[in-house]
Amino acid sequence: MRPTRVVVDLAAITANVAALKAYVQGAIVCPAVKADGYGHGDVPVANAAVAGGADWLSVATVEEGIRLREAGVEVPILLLSEPTLSSVASVIAWDLCATVYSQPFVQALASLVSHPTSVHLKVDTGMHRVGATPEHALTLARMITDIPNLELEGVWSHLAVADSDPDFTHVQQQRFSNFLDSLGAAGIHPPIRHLANTAGIFAGHEYWFDMVRPGIGIYGLPPNPEVDPPVPLTVALRLESAVSHIQRLEAGERPSYGRRRPLSREATVVTVPIGYADGYGRGLSEAEVLIGGARYPVAGTVTMDQILVDVGDAEISIGTPVVLIGRQGEDEITATELADRLDTINYEVVARLGSRLRRVYQP
Repeated sequence: MRPTRVVVDLAAITANVAALKAYVQGAIVCPAVKADGYGHGDVPVANAAVAGGADWLSVATVEEGIRLREAGVEVPILLLSEPTLSSVASVIAWDLCATVYSQPFVQALASLVSHPTSVHLKVDTGMHRVGATPEHALTLARMITDIPNLELEGVWSHLAVADSDPDFTHVQQQRFSNFLDSLGAAGIHPPIRHLANTAGIFAGHEYWFDMVRPGIGIYGLPPNPEVDPPVPLTVALRLESAVSHIQRLEAGERPSYGRRRPLSREATVVTVPIGYADGYGRGLSEAEVLIGGARYPVAGTVTMDQILVDVGDAEISIGTPVVLIGRQGEDEITATELADRLDTINYEVVARLGSRLRRVYQP
């Protein structure tokens, strides 16, 4: 069996959710487990989050919600984007809570529901991805409250730069609060108002409202690596493999595709079975890995299924453990470190870890 695997510490996820829940002082906690639990595995993560006190869960697609329901997850599940009209029946059948922001979807849902059904209305306060303008959202809110079997249970928005721009984050909070005031003036008082992602939680209690939606934080990763979170969080994911092949190469040899970099001296080069098909991208062709607690550089271009590592004169054997994300000895390679090399964010690094990688769960 291929030795490359993602090891997920479920106890860490449970502890992270519990810590966040304690921090928000009574607000409902709705962790994001979309994108296969940010690459950690959606069903195990969902169960670990519920064990930590998650009241709700949120996903991106109807299919993700159905997968959780099929696995026996019973807490409310919020769809973070308005589903397609063709999926309305599935939303109802699987007891998923739809986000709404268009009249056609509200009408389609109303035409099929035969029992009281809750929805959450999304208002765009500056992210400009999905959501209704405040003016249109007020019209939709009035429309929903006039439909007998629909309940406007929630109203929400999403922060665009809570990890980096406190001024605009405050602007969004004010826009959201102003919209809530306009709802109140119309006699509409949804019981669940929510705005904060992980960075929003850390930004302050004025962003919490009735519910918070932590994403990256439940996995123990910081939304902004330059700011220490006010909550103790434990990294849940480790990416590891083992040496599969060893060769001694002369100085001047150029390993891997493209023959990009010559070896400066005679060296042992080992093969590790992970590549860009697994989410370890070509942009990591100058990254480092941990072997025996020491850092060694990737030698040459990352290939689809394998990387080469220059270990110099170190004594290495077939099967020697290799850590690509995680701690070994006194050193640690973080998802954030790889993100910096890729000019991206730690969210993407973990979310793109492919299905070819075995997930091993530590309770």
